[in-house]
Amino acid sequence: MKSAFQVNKILLFIIVAALAVFPFVSDSRTWTILLTQIFIFSILAMSYDILLGYTGIVSFGHAMFFGMGAYATAIMLDRFEPTVGIFVLSIVVGMCIAGIISFLVGLLTLRLKSHFFAMLTMAVSGLFLVLAEKWRTLTFGNDGFTFRAPDFFKDRMMYYLLVLGCLVLVYLFLRRFVDSPLGRVLIAVRENEQRTKSLGFQTLHYKVIASVVAGVIASLAGSLYAVSLRFVNTSVLTMDITLDALLMTIIGGVGTLIGPIIGAGVIELAQHYLSGLAKEHPIFERWIIFFGIVYILAVIFFPRGIVGTVKHLFWKRKNPIKLAIAPKRKGLAK
Repeated sequence: MKSAFQVNKILLFIIVAALAVFPFVSDSRTWTILLTQIFIFSILAMSYDILLGYTGIVSFGHAMFFGMGAYATAIMLDRFEPTVGIFVLSIVVGMCIAGIISFLVGLLTLRLKSHFFAMLTMAVSGLFLVLAEKWRTLTFGNDGFTFRAPDFFKDRMMYYLLVLGCLVLVYLFLRRFVDSPLGRVLIAVRENEQRTKSLGFQTLHYKVIASVVAGVIASLAGSLYAVSLRFVNTSVLTMDITLDALLMTIIGGVGTLIGPIIGAGVIELAQHYLSGLAKEHPIFERWIIFFGIVYILAVIFFPRGIVGTVKHLFWKRKNPIKLAIAPKRKGLAK
């Protein structure tokens, strides 16, 4: 197990190093922008995986935290001199707002059963979307507004490296978080909340902590997304953002952290190539249908997600005896 763990660490280091070197060996602006988007949505998907994969919480309102970060950064860079200091401060402000809102929403809603909680989070997210549409003096409604980014980020390569660095730091933080005793309790809540309660754990407190962590990380993704576009409107608060995070997590593999990163890459690359084909071939004009087919095929051939299925197949090869004994034990249990 330790040797496999070391191999995984070495492999991840090689991948990160290759991605860091990429902009120095390639002058493709398209790929630089595309990879930057993949990194940003990887951060968002990992934040959603903390809820779905490690705590068993299905939220339909995750976009509101993404939007809070995007608007906080965009408004501050628009109203003040767009310097690196203001950019960093705007990220902190967005994360603080998202943390407070996720704490309050979690405290009020996480007592509900899963499907009621999911519906209520969607309703709360809808309220923030309406607020952004109506508060035009601040947000300019659905029209949105452009803003200047710090001069330091005018070079796309520098921003690419910044976002890659954020992705690595978020992954390391969340890996430490889920491997901690607190993370183990969250996994226990996902597996059997009633049994976890019977052991003396206040499960509501742990679920609120997971909600706050997920909301803060999603806010960071929103801030990075806004600066990458130099534009923000109410689309950052729509259900589409939440569904993207959900699909990325499911396709990549829930409860893995690496899975959402792979899922983000699959989704973003599929959208990029299918939308590009639509410009060349009329048959691909309804590319969203083909995108749905890609999702269906991914679920059929990778029912546990890409990473989860690979891990399961690897475990089956390493443990054929345990796999053969398991059905017999189930029969004895009956």
